Amino acid sequence: MIIGAPFGGGTSHRPGCRFGPLAIRTTDYLPQDGSRPHLALGVDPLVELGVVDVGDVEMPSGDTGLSIARLEEAVARVAASGAIPIVLGGDHTIALPDVTAVARHVGWGRVSVIHFDAHADTANTQFGALVGHGTPMRRLIESGAARGDRFLQVGLRGYWPEPETLEWMAEQGMRSYEMTEVLARGLDECLTEAFAIATDECDAVFLSVDVDVVDPGSAPATGTPSPGGCPPANCSTRCAASPWSSRWPAWTSSNCPRRSTMRR
Repeated sequence: MIIGAPFGGGTSHRPGCRFGPLAIRTTDYLPQDGSRPHLALGVDPLVELGVVDVGDVEMPSGDTGLSIARLEEAVARVAASGAIPIVLGGDHTIALPDVTAVARHVGWGRVSVIHFDAHADTANTQFGALVGHGTPMRRLIESGAARGDRFLQVGLRGYWPEPETLEWMAEQGMRSYEMTEVLARGLDECLTEAFAIATDECDAVFLSVDVDVVDPGSAPATGTPSPGGCPPANCSTRCAASPWSSRWPAWTSSNCPRRSTMRR
């Protein structure tokens, strides 16, 4: 079940990601008839998977608290119905209500997270605020919604986090696959290891993707570009082919005002 999260109130750099859900939908130029048969596979995924788009959550940019509360409630209702919520963002603040909502359904600390991003998003504060696009992963672990030792991050690179934040992440047992490791070992090997950790002692896996995990040459719309990222085709294809993909209860695409590759 697709949910739009048009929120950009947590952005600190280039604005525009609140238009992400609209932009993602408008890239579909075919008739809105609920049918997208795949020529090579002979399968219509919208029919076979029962895909439903419930529209956007009303998220006023001037009220972060109200916005994330509304999104959390919407995702919680979808999860409780037994459907898989696919959330279109929006800046990465939305990961906080999204994962929290899934944890409300499957159990506190029973959901692991695989997080594709150039940045860890584990800051303690962002411009003095506890909630923003750079803090959601820290808030999730502190609240107990997600386990630190079942929190896997893929694609980190650049000049951040600083040593203090890295030390906090290590204390939580977080596992980061920096882009240098992904390039050295190969994406397949890193993801196979990450999926094995994520599915151990947890009942569900939440997949969160920030478009800046890919190189800005391939995704120029991201608000915080960081060169040297994962080729988008490799990331999406490998995730879709994973034998654990059926256990993902949700997929969040964030920080994307113009484009995104979405796969279950």
